[in-house]
Amino acid sequence: MRIRSVALASLSVLLLCFGAPAHAVTPPAEFGSDYDDPRTPAPKVAVPDTRHCEVQIVRNQFRNFDPYQATYTPPAACQGPWAKVVLRMHGEVKGVQYDRLGHITIGGVGVFRTSTPEPSTDGIAWDVEKDVTSYSPLLRTSQPVVMELGNVVNDTYTGVLDITVTLDFYTTDRHTPAARTANDVLPLQNQTRENSDLIGTATLPRNTTRLLGEVYVTGSGGGCEEFWDTSAPAETGYSCPDGSPYREVDVSIDGKLAGIALPYPYIYTGGWSNPYSWRPSPAPRAFDIKPLTYDLTPFAGLLTDGKPHEFRVHVDGVPAGQSGWFTVPNLHVWTDAHRAQTTGKLTSYAVSPLAKTDDVTGAPNAAGSVNTKASRTLTISGYVDTSKGRVRTSVQRALSNVSKHTWDAGESRARWTRTGATPRRRSATAASTAPTSTTARTAYSPSCPTQRPPAGTTSSRT
Repeated sequence: MRIRSVALASLSVLLLCFGAPAHAVTPPAEFGSDYDDPRTPAPKVAVPDTRHCEVQIVRNQFRNFDPYQATYTPPAACQGPWAKVVLRMHGEVKGVQYDRLGHITIGGVGVFRTSTPEPSTDGIAWDVEKDVTSYSPLLRTSQPVVMELGNVVNDTYTGVLDITVTLDFYTTDRHTPAARTANDVLPLQNQTRENSDLIGTATLPRNTTRLLGEVYVTGSGGGCEEFWDTSAPAETGYSCPDGSPYREVDVSIDGKLAGIALPYPYIYTGGWSNPYSWRPSPAPRAFDIKPLTYDLTPFAGLLTDGKPHEFRVHVDGVPAGQSGWFTVPNLHVWTDAHRAQTTGKLTSYAVSPLAKTDDVTGAPNAAGSVNTKASRTLTISGYVDTSKGRVRTSVQRALSNVSKHTWDAGESRARWTRTGATPRRRSATAASTAPTSTTARTAYSPSCPTQRPPAGTTSSRT
């Protein structure tokens, strides 16, 4: 991946902000030929004290861009339903290599997105684990497994990515019940891409009662889209001229906007100034890239006619004709065991237009700045007629984003601060029951002075 000349102090990890990035082939002398394996601040996945079985789904050395393919078979000794399912990945690499992006699908459904660390000469090992219990409906039957982890190995970049991935299934007992999940997890069918958009269809069960969408999304490649959060308009002369530093990931159903969210500004192990700081202490989420989630339940009653419906994932803010966004959407579907078909309608729909301002200064070879403020709200309500009566759902989401980016002439030093929040609220009311509601909030607020690389510094990314 490409080196970005910014360093960051984030919510959960603080690293030094000094030095300029170096080529992957020339680590600083003080690092020597060996250093600590990467460690992350993420806690281990909590698991029950019950019997469990391990199923290996990936065992491969990634040397090129050929995807690894295998078949998953449910564990005969630990038949479901399960209390918890945990994906665990172990990786090893040595020599010289850039960080790479990887993804795993099971039955066509994206379940894991990751990036890899950059190695020492003598080699490193790292481990990642993720709670994948929500994908249990997929795992009841045999499924095709695909892992993509594109890599380049030659006389210069010698690091072969040696990867093992397992699924651990934890059984139930009288003290540990089965996990409550959706009834189905579906990928989109007939997928096509249109610039930064992904378009596909889904035919939902006729007795659908609740619908959640999730999208694994990262900016990478496509010019400076990995660094979308520090981009600037071309007239400033900034080295990443990808326009305004605002991106938004929208989901539409049959042409109607149904969900909005802010993407997370991921930092990979080779992506910022002094990238060697990120090698022993990777940034949050670098190894376990979380999907964005969308409550699409207000639309559920419109999608139970047994026909395919179009779902579109659009990344707002990407310059026209620019690529560089990876999106994998899934649908989690709850169904009514006592009714063959449910029906429903939207009852209210209010989505505000994006309100965004960019205060821009600067010219080529001069100091500059971009101060951006953006906000947007969505409120959608609907109902589904179920065997338990009419269930009404209201979803509210408000996006808020403020970023400030300044740099000196020649980009020798820069400073970037950003706050972003996606508070969301969902309420559901069933016939003869009291209303229930949930409120969640995701936010990030990194800030750190930064330094630019020396003139002529180059790098590559995939």
